[in-house]
Amino acid sequence: MSLHELMRQREEKLAQWRALGVDPYAYRYEPTHHAAEVLAWGEAVTQEPGQRVRVAGRIVALRGHGKAGFAHLLDGSGRLQLYFRADELGESFRRYELLDVGDWIGAEGAVFRTRTGEITVKVQAVDLLAKSMRPLPEKWHGLTDPETRFRQRYADLFTNLEVREVFRRRARLVSAIRTFLDAQEYLEVETPVLQPLYGGAFARPFVTEHNALGMPLYLRISDELYLKRLIVGGFERVYEFSRDFRNEGMDRSHNPEFTLLEYYQAFADVHDMMSLTERLVGHAVQAATGGLEVVWQGQRLDFTAPWPRVSMLDEVGRVVGEDVSALDAAQLGRLAAARGIGTRPGTGAGGLLDALFSELVQPGLVRPCFVVDFPIETSPLARVSRVRPGVVERFEVYVGGMELANAFSEQNDPAAQRAAFEAQMSRRAAGDDEAQVMDHDYVRALEYGMPPTGGVGIGVDRLAMLVTDSRSIRDVILFPQLGPEEGLGQAGDDDEEPAAPEGAPEAAGPR
Repeated sequence: MSLHELMRQREEKLAQWRALGVDPYAYRYEPTHHAAEVLAWGEAVTQEPGQRVRVAGRIVALRGHGKAGFAHLLDGSGRLQLYFRADELGESFRRYELLDVGDWIGAEGAVFRTRTGEITVKVQAVDLLAKSMRPLPEKWHGLTDPETRFRQRYADLFTNLEVREVFRRRARLVSAIRTFLDAQEYLEVETPVLQPLYGGAFARPFVTEHNALGMPLYLRISDELYLKRLIVGGFERVYEFSRDFRNEGMDRSHNPEFTLLEYYQAFADVHDMMSLTERLVGHAVQAATGGLEVVWQGQRLDFTAPWPRVSMLDEVGRVVGEDVSALDAAQLGRLAAARGIGTRPGTGAGGLLDALFSELVQPGLVRPCFVVDFPIETSPLARVSRVRPGVVERFEVYVGGMELANAFSEQNDPAAQRAAFEAQMSRRAAGDDEAQVMDHDYVRALEYGMPPTGGVGIGVDRLAMLVTDSRSIRDVILFPQLGPEEGLGQAGDDDEEPAAPEGAPEAAGPR
């Protein structure tokens, strides 16, 4: 039967509900219990009707037997069986007969255990809370098509209950990070999403227009430069969970809109931030999962501190069999070309080293580790190393072959920062549209004086991937960015999509 015909049948039932004097879209309902609470009573529930409860949720299965029938109700905590009898409900049994899979209802009755042992509510009153006009997707009990799951996350959440747990675990992760930073006397702040200049990362921005001011604005690619302005202003420890936007491609670990945690601490350097980051991530992972070891895509990841330090220069040199510490562009270009590693014209030694590292070293960095010894060219906001020429005081955290965090001993010399911005502007003039822009106001802020500062940015979505064993970043973002849905809103759009038979029992299945 077509979706159009099934929806027409539901429209007829909607009219019948109204004919009974029932508003099919209620204003409120007050449940007394959730499904999980009732099921937790366990052996205390007998075959004799006992405590009376009021529960509410979505009908996810229906099966009738003449003057009696069963349904499964799904609420925010789990599933609970309901039992309807005509001799118990009287005229209200008609309400049961008008129910469809997907409807939201409130049910009141006594809890008992069936002869098969299932804890059930013997319904004595039923209220329609919201009529579902669209049948659940085909095979809704195991919705697996990724495009459908992400585009219709609302359906994904009530058809794949393990998805709910992914986002509950993500919420625990974020809550634990806040708790940790608050205990370290960090102040949570908010900085602008719309910025007159964008900076703090190598990325292309999304551009918009402010009509009243007659000026372009950019969705932020990072909140780094604003947070460091707050350090200048006298806040010694600040952090922000920011929604950032980068106008770039999408893949397993990239979404144009994502969540970044950044935290900055006055009087600290990159080594202090290493220690802090180990403790913060370990605390968050333990709060989300119950331990410091997780399994992600078949790989066991141990977040126990201390994490090893890995030199980018040394590791690339080891893999290619040559010393690359001189950061010679000709040598690095030859090594990249010999391995088929493509780079953009004009890429300098730092970019070539980064390309070699990304291709040859990064995939093997499975256990959490700090990568250090980044070239000056690719780190315009960091201070130069005190111990090794040609590199800066910076680390990136890698786990499971994926970048998780980025950190610096922050550049606080205004003249050096201006020169770094000018070098970036030269790269832009040469055609690098991801090079950073000159921010005169930020340099002015540094001219007032910024104390020694350490700063870190952590990809919250990627950390959520690791603690939920999710392969794609889209699995841990409730509404990831997708391309346009063809035909949506047009006549016939997806109306010929086959639907599950009405009243089909639910079944469990892996995603």
